[in-house]
Amino acid sequence: MWKYQPFLPLLSKANRISMGEGQTPLVKSRSIGPALGIPDLYFKLENLNPTGSYKDRFASAFVSMMKSRKQDLCIATSSGNTGAALAAYCAAANIRCIITVVDGAPDAKIKQMQVYGASMFMVKDFGKDPELSAEVFSLLNSFALSLDLPLPVSAYCYCPEGMQGVQTIAYEIFEQTANAVRHIFCPAGGGGLTLSLAKGVMEYGHRYQLSGLPRVHCVQPEGNDTMAGPLRNKENVAVQRARSTTAVSGLQVPNVLDGNEVITACRSLGGTGYAVTDTEVFNWHKKMAQQEGIFCEPAGAVALAGLALAVEKGEVADGEQVVCLVTGSGFKDMLTVEKQFSLPALEAIDKAAFAVWIEKMKKGKI
Repeated sequence: MWKYQPFLPLLSKANRISMGEGQTPLVKSRSIGPALGIPDLYFKLENLNPTGSYKDRFASAFVSMMKSRKQDLCIATSSGNTGAALAAYCAAANIRCIITVVDGAPDAKIKQMQVYGASMFMVKDFGKDPELSAEVFSLLNSFALSLDLPLPVSAYCYCPEGMQGVQTIAYEIFEQTANAVRHIFCPAGGGGLTLSLAKGVMEYGHRYQLSGLPRVHCVQPEGNDTMAGPLRNKENVAVQRARSTTAVSGLQVPNVLDGNEVITACRSLGGTGYAVTDTEVFNWHKKMAQQEGIFCEPAGAVALAGLALAVEKGEVADGEQVVCLVTGSGFKDMLTVEKQFSLPALEAIDKAAFAVWIEKMKKGKI
């Protein structure tokens, strides 16, 4: 990630905390793309970052900044992936980490934070109820300010320096596609990732004087549609929801956060919004695993659900190169796997029964 130093906060090499984040693979779809009529569909595998999500880019930039300021305590809030990334990078930097997670954060993500040594709190309805969430956040922010510490939230409205690390996804996509990409589909909760991609596209395009920049599209679950709908409906302001109702973990952010800026940035690039159902997301989640061999968390399938809707609407032209963001590893939300995949229980059988099975296989009876 730090190869893009001209685009990142100016920090000495001694203060950069890096664990190999960035330079994630861009893999061409073998099955789903052709089936959708998009032969040039690619998946950007951010699930292959060190802690399993794109948030490692944010954590690397943010924790490096903390180290440069000689800060030895990180107070954070997270729905899961940001906390896991911060916990890991703080461990590497020898910085104590205290995280307040949203109510209902996947247990696998909580355990991951704890493994890295973070101290944990969960507040009832935090991340679900906007008013309560604002109150909890205000308490955390006041606490951090009293200690003269930043409060890391993966959103531009709070941590623009950290989000510069996330912008490197766009630079990599340009290089990996030789500037040929025409559409980038991105999942959104509070909008930070989508805004990062849009800003990255514009900054990289400006620096290298590129023409025909890709469209960046914002995809959200219908149960948390704060900006995708307004973007599509030619409105300029994101809408705060009374409560997030989507079951897609990590995208349950009913507050606006970067929403207004997302609408402006996507629209300036010719992008639009797509609101998809949870059913569609879980359907593509399973197809990605079983048809492409890509095991992501459900949020990582949201971009593909948006692309499928765009194809249905005739909004992606034949032959255009498309990239879908795969944001996090499937191992972070195994409870959803248990609920959605209907996987059979595996029981041990004796050798005789196994031998019978082998014989049936030989005779083509199974």
